[in-house]
Amino acid sequence: MWFTTRILFARWCFGRRWIIAGNHACRHYKKDSVPLPEGPASPASVTEIRQYLKAQNIPFHDGYSCIHVPSIFAEEPQRVRHNYSLFIDKTTGFFLCTATFVEGNWQDFQASVELRHKGVVVSDLERTDMPRDHAAEDARHIWERALPLWELLDEQETLEAKAVFGISSVSNTTLKRFCVRYLRAARALVFPWFSPSGTSLKGLKLLGVERQGEAVHYVENTLPRPSAYHNLFGLPLINQRDTEVVLTGRELDALVVHQATGLPTLSLPRGISCLPPALLPYLEQFKRITLWLGEDLRSWEAAKRFARKLNPKRCSLVQPSDQQLCPLEAFTRGKNVFKILRSALPAGHKSIISFRQLREEVFGELANAEQVAGVKWTRFPELNKLLKGHRKGELTVFTGPTGSGKTTFISEYALDLCLQGVNTLWGSFEISNVRLAKIMLTQFAMGKLEEQLDKFDEWADKFEDLPLYFMTFHGQQNIKMVIDTMQHAVYMYDITHVIIDNLQFMMGQEQLTVDRLAVQDYIVGAFRKFATDNSCHVTLVIHPRKEDEEKELQTASIFGSAKASQEADNVLILQDRKLVTGPGKRYLQLAKNRFDGDVGIFPLVFNKTSLTFSNPVKSKAAKLKKVKDNDNGVPSKKAAANDDEASKKKQTQSLKNTVPAPGTFPNEPVTS
Repeated sequence: MWFTTRILFARWCFGRRWIIAGNHACRHYKKDSVPLPEGPASPASVTEIRQYLKAQNIPFHDGYSCIHVPSIFAEEPQRVRHNYSLFIDKTTGFFLCTATFVEGNWQDFQASVELRHKGVVVSDLERTDMPRDHAAEDARHIWERALPLWELLDEQETLEAKAVFGISSVSNTTLKRFCVRYLRAARALVFPWFSPSGTSLKGLKLLGVERQGEAVHYVENTLPRPSAYHNLFGLPLINQRDTEVVLTGRELDALVVHQATGLPTLSLPRGISCLPPALLPYLEQFKRITLWLGEDLRSWEAAKRFARKLNPKRCSLVQPSDQQLCPLEAFTRGKNVFKILRSALPAGHKSIISFRQLREEVFGELANAEQVAGVKWTRFPELNKLLKGHRKGELTVFTGPTGSGKTTFISEYALDLCLQGVNTLWGSFEISNVRLAKIMLTQFAMGKLEEQLDKFDEWADKFEDLPLYFMTFHGQQNIKMVIDTMQHAVYMYDITHVIIDNLQFMMGQEQLTVDRLAVQDYIVGAFRKFATDNSCHVTLVIHPRKEDEEKELQTASIFGSAKASQEADNVLILQDRKLVTGPGKRYLQLAKNRFDGDVGIFPLVFNKTSLTFSNPVKSKAAKLKKVKDNDNGVPSKKAAANDDEASKKKQTQSLKNTVPAPGTFPNEPVTS
C-alpha cells in the first residue's frame, strides 16, 4: 500500500482500506517486495535435524515447537549472554537467531555450520530487522506525524477518539506503555511494530472504524503488507523471566487484558486468520499460553488450531459464551477478566473423554447454530439456503459435464469464501496457475481487465493481499507428495480450504498394483482423512462418467466406484442442459448434504464479461427448488419445457404492452 506523507493530507476509504495522499498526484498502490512462499515440504525431519546436530557436536534441547541451540552467528560475548538463542522449527527446519536476527532455511543453517568449521563468517543471510523496500521508511513518516493518544493538545479530542474505539476505560498509562498513537488525517489508531529489542520501527498497523447502524466494523491497514507483517504487538515489553502470556486476536484486546490483569499480553498480527511459524521462536520461553481470540465460533476454532502449533500441553483456551465475551467487551461490561482467564480450558485432549468434558462445547454449538453452519457465501445466497454454509473438516465432491464451466464456477465459489478470510490453497492440475489466477482476478474485479490495463496494478495489489495460495503442481502427481504439500500449507499459512482440480489428473503416477478404481478409492480416502485430521475443508473436482449428454447427471454419474459419494459430506453437480435453439441453461444441484439433509437445485446465470456465475445484483432473485433426499433434484424436461413456454408467453405479452426504449434490441438504430 502506498502512503504519501507530505505537508497536507486527505483521507478517504477505498475498498475498506485507508488511503492517505498528499497534495500532489501519486499512485496509491505499490507492490511491496514479498518473499516467495517457502518450498512445499520440510527438507528434513526432526529426527534428521537431531542426528545432524549430534554429528556436528552442537548441543541442543527440545522446546515446545522448536529445537534450541547456541547461536553460531553471535560473537563470543553475545553467545554467553544469549545462550541457546537459535531456534530451529521442528516442522519446517527454518531457523531464527533472536540474538542477531539472522534467519534462513535448513540448507542455510547446514551451509553456515560447514563454513564456520572452515573459519568463514557468514554475513549475507537475511536479517529479520532489515526493512523490506520502502515499507519501513513509509511507516516512519506516518509514525512521526501521528500524535501520542494520551497527550493530544485537546483533552476532549482524546476522550472522543477513545470513545470511538470503545477504549474509554483504558488508562493513559496503558496507552503510553504500549506506545499507541493517533493519526488525525485518517482518524485511526496507530500501533507500532518495533524490533524485539525495541530499538527500531519495522512497521505499523492503522486501525479505523466504520459504523453501520449499531454495528461497528474495524478497518485495518498494515505496513508492510499483511503477508510480511509479523508484529507480535507488545513483544518489547516481555521480560526474559516471564513464563506466562496471554495471546489475543486484536491490539485493543491486548490493552485491556494487560490493564486488568498485569499479565504479559501479546496480540497476533493477523488475528484469527493465521499464526505465522516465524513467530513461534518468540513464544518458546512461555510455559503457559492462554489464547483468548474472540467471542464467536471461528475464534474458538482458530484458538484450537493455533494451540496445535504451539504445543497443546502448555495452552489453555478461553471458550466463547454469553459470560465470556471478547476481552474488550468483557472489560467494558465490568466482567472479571482475571477470573475469565483462570477458567480457560486446557487445549490437550485425552484419547478417551466423558460427556462432562464435552458438555460446554455441545452447549456452544446449540447456542450458536448459525455460526456452526459455517461461513456464508455472499455471491451465492441460494447455496446458503441449501448447504447452510462452508464448514471445516468436510469433503465436498463437485462434478459436471465437460465444458460446462466447472473450473470457472469453483474459482468464484472459492474466491467468495477467500474474500471473507477463509485461507485457501488451490491445486490446479488441469490448467496452469497463470490462467487460473487470470480467471480469479477477472472475477474479483467483476470485469475484463484487458480493456482497462491502467487499473491492473490497483486490482492486482488488492488481490495479492487475499489469503490465497497455489500449489505449483501441474498434470499427474503422486498423492503422497500432494498430501505432504497440503500439510505444509496448513502449518505455514493455516489453510482451511483446499481445492483439488481435478482427481483424474492425479492418478497417473500411483505405483499401486491394483486397478484404476481402487487407486481412486485410495486417493479419495486420503483426502477424507486429511480433511478430518486437519479440520480443513477439501473440495474435490471429479469428472463424470461418459454418459448420454441429453441425460441429467446424478450422484451415480461420478466417475469411479461409489466411495467418492459415500465419503463426501456434500455432493455438488453443475447441470448443463443443452438447447438446440441457443445457449443451454445451467443449474447447480446439491445432491447430498450430510449436515442437515437439505438438497435441491437453483439456476445459474453466466456473465461472460466478468466470468461469474453469481446472479447480478439487479436481477430478480432466482427461485430455489428444494427436493427430497430420494429425488435427484433435477426438474423434468417436460416441466422445464412448460416453464420455458410459459416464460415466452409472458415475455411476448409484456412486449405487446410495453414500448421498448431505443437501442433495446440488437441491430436497432439509435436516434439522438
